[in-house]
Amino acid sequence: MEERTTTAAGPAGAPGAAPGPAPAPASEDGPGPDPHPDPHPAPCPAPRCASEPVPVSRADRAAVRDALGVGVAVGLSGFAFGVTAAGAGLSLAQTCALSLLVFTGASQFALVGALAAGGGAAAAAAGALFLGLRNAFYGLRLSEVLRLPGRYRPLAAQWVIDETSAVALAQPDRRSARLGFFVTGATLYVLWNLTTLLGSLGAGALGDPADWGLDAAGPAVFLALLAPMLDSVRARVVAALAVVLALATLPLLPAGVPVLVAALAAPLALVGRRRRPRAGAEGER
Repeated sequence: MEERTTTAAGPAGAPGAAPGPAPAPASEDGPGPDPHPDPHPAPCPAPRCASEPVPVSRADRAAVRDALGVGVAVGLSGFAFGVTAAGAGLSLAQTCALSLLVFTGASQFALVGALAAGGGAAAAAAGALFLGLRNAFYGLRLSEVLRLPGRYRPLAAQWVIDETSAVALAQPDRRSARLGFFVTGATLYVLWNLTTLLGSLGAGALGDPADWGLDAAGPAVFLALLAPMLDSVRARVVAALAVVLALATLPLLPAGVPVLVAALAAPLALVGRRRRPRAGAEGER
């Protein structure tokens, strides 16, 4: 009688191969594994390399466009600051240091304006510091929107100003908000400091800025930066009240102090706003 031996088939059905698991039967979800797989399968698509560029979306392009527009338009105003600072008696090094370290246009103009009017350094610095406090509130809002890693926050803190905050908060998502913030900050920082240098050098070549009417450049740019923020009735009321307080105290107080007094317009407007609804409620009773 002929003796027959049974050998296990390998993956390709070759006799004598090591025994392996039996093929899984087809399930209801789909066919099981192929009992005769292709010995030369097609390669899987390679994953995206980390160095490959990420596609630029329409929101990103809009953020860059807005950031460059704001950065260029406002950055050129540094020339007016350089002229104003030189007219106030600041040296070239002092003028450039203010733009490099302070880098907030309204506070810089308030400082040199108070010095040009004959105010003391303490009063001028206090007015500039008070105006710069608004950037701290911008930072609280931007920290939630941008969610930057810790290593980027010192750089971002230097660029938290009106323009970068406006561009970042106008974007639809976090990626475009970050892009708008940093492009605005970089463009504005470079142009502002460059034009500050050129303005200070040009003022020295021109002589007395008052002879050319350039002493009005600082207040004019300050008002141009302030005007877009008056977008509500409450903001216009506060601005009007601040003007009244500043003009009323200007002949009575040293230069720089009327700016601090004008800041009382905001709490006074809030107190008046709270009293009106209470008076209306008592009238209904």
